[in-house]
Amino acid sequence: MLYFVARRFVSALSVVLVTLIATFTLFFVAPTDPAASICGERNCTQERYNEIKENLHLDKPKVQQFAEYTAGIFVGRTFETSGAVQECKAPCLGFSFKNDRPVTEMLKTRLPVTVSLVAGYAVLVLTIGVFVGSMAAKRRGTMGDRVLMSSTLILSSVPYYIVALMISLYLTILYPILPRGGYTPLSDNPGKWFLGFLTPWLVIGIYNCTQYARYSRGSMVETLSEDYIRTARAKGLSDRKVTYKHALRSGLIPVITIFGLDVAGSLAGAIFTERIFDLPGLGNLVLESLQNYDLPVIMGTVLLASVILVAMNFLVDVAYSLIDPRVRLS
Repeated sequence: MLYFVARRFVSALSVVLVTLIATFTLFFVAPTDPAASICGERNCTQERYNEIKENLHLDKPKVQQFAEYTAGIFVGRTFETSGAVQECKAPCLGFSFKNDRPVTEMLKTRLPVTVSLVAGYAVLVLTIGVFVGSMAAKRRGTMGDRVLMSSTLILSSVPYYIVALMISLYLTILYPILPRGGYTPLSDNPGKWFLGFLTPWLVIGIYNCTQYARYSRGSMVETLSEDYIRTARAKGLSDRKVTYKHALRSGLIPVITIFGLDVAGSLAGAIFTERIFDLPGLGNLVLESLQNYDLPVIMGTVLLASVILVAMNFLVDVAYSLIDPRVRLS
């Protein structure tokens, strides 16, 4: 087991390293000029342009810039802006061209919002999606199974952003049945924090639980036809115990893969939900940075997203080995 985890961990680190090199190459080696963007088209003198490049270390060779960027992740860096030296503590992901702030600080202020959104979403999709899928698999071929699966197909056939916009418009603005989205720190007011996320949780959770219901149903139908399930029933075990104790454990394996990567992807890019419901998370930060051409913030967000994806993939592999010991042998 220890060898299995160590091998997966080394593989995860190598993916992060490749992502770091590829991201830096894409943003800083490409034919772009961040200094010109910061300086602006008007009132931009050559002296001001050169000063910006020097203060942000953009005048150095690309290899040296990459070495300093990578070192900053572990030991930190210093930048000079507006005549003042500012320290960027490790892990330093660069310095925002537009906001005069370390990228790490900006990510720290936005990450709790996205984590709160995704945490509630994860609870909903797992509890509702797996439960509905298991119920449908248990009643395979019945009218209840057809109604449940038809409902999930109808809902998932509508693009998510349309569903979110319609609910936001009609149920929070025109007819305020649900609370309007917004962010209040949990430590300041837990009640307002909960109400601010309630509508986004319901929208993104119920919409995405439809695919988990279908995944769970397909996996459970296959598992319930296995020989060991028939043996368990032949021994006189109750149908509930066979379904939820024996079959569900094996049936969850493909769902765990989808869930792990889905949660990581949601953390990295909950753009529509945050934009529609006014949540100042990572998704909104990415849009603002794209509009401002703030390359360090975009790169820092991409790196954070890649680390989250790799970490969740690693945790999924470990969870696999705990649920199904055969994975360790392979």
